[in-house]
Order: sequence, then structure tokens, then C-alpha cells
Amino acid sequence: MKPEDFYHTGIVVEDFDATLRWFTAVAGYRWCDELSIEQTVWTPDGERTVPIRFAYSMNEPRLEVLQAVPGTVWVPASSGAHHLGFWSDDVDRDMESLVGSGLHVEVKAPMPDGSSLWAYCHGTIGPRVELVSRSLEPMMAEWFATGRSPFA
Repeated sequence: MKPEDFYHTGIVVEDFDATLRWFTAVAGYRWCDELSIEQTVWTPDGERTVPIRFAYSMNEPRLEVLQAVPGTVWVPASSGAHHLGFWSDDVDRDMESLVGSGLHVEVKAPMPDGSSLWAYCHGTIGPRVELVSRSLEPMMAEWFATGRSPFA
């Protein structure tokens, strides 16, 4: 991981709509289309499908606000920052590197070929690290620039 690959801070909240309104009113944030998906993920307890609702800011520094999902890793963090998102040229290789540094894999999204599209890794201190495949960067850049979801 390199600082120049850092692109967002993720915040998990109980009241999604109120949080977006707050950031808009207080800090002038504008938001991309929100996305609500059923995401199949791998966890240490096995594969499961999780409802995920989130929105990215169009402004920088880039925020990702996610609706809390009880019983998953998507619960508000005591530090406020749930995760720091980094682009990765090889999510699985970077995941192995983080595991070698003492972090553990909490959840990852498998692709059909078995590789990982994204993953959350967490240690004993600090926020989670989210590794996101750089293959998504062009699509995400368009989303951030226009605010329109590429999944609509």
C-alpha cells in the first residue's frame, strides 16, 4: 500500500439519510447516487449475502457513508472511521501482505475466477483497511465525477 493509492474514508452509521444531510449542511458535501445491493461475501464463518447501502461523496476528501448492518463488520466504529480505502493492483497479494503484518481478513468479495474484488483487513489498532481492485477505478472515477451510479 502507498499513500497515493488512498482514495476514501468509510464511515458506517445508524442513520444513513441524516448523516448525508448533516455532511451536506455542515461541510457542503454533494453525493453520488446511493447504491443498495445484496453483496455475496466470504467471512471466516463462511459465505453469506449481506444487504449493503452506501453513497460516495462527489467532493474530496472522498467519503463513503454506509448503512449499519447488525451482526456484520458493517457496524459503527468507536473511532468514527470504519475503514480506509486503498486501490490495489492485486487484492489477494496485498491481503497476504497485510496478514503477514499482523492484520486478519474480515470479509472479501469473491469474483467468479476466485480472486477478490475487494477485502477488509483489520488489526488490533487503527481502522480497517479496504483493498479495492484498481480495475474498478475508471468506473468509480466516472461515478465520482457525474454522481450517476454505473449500476443503475
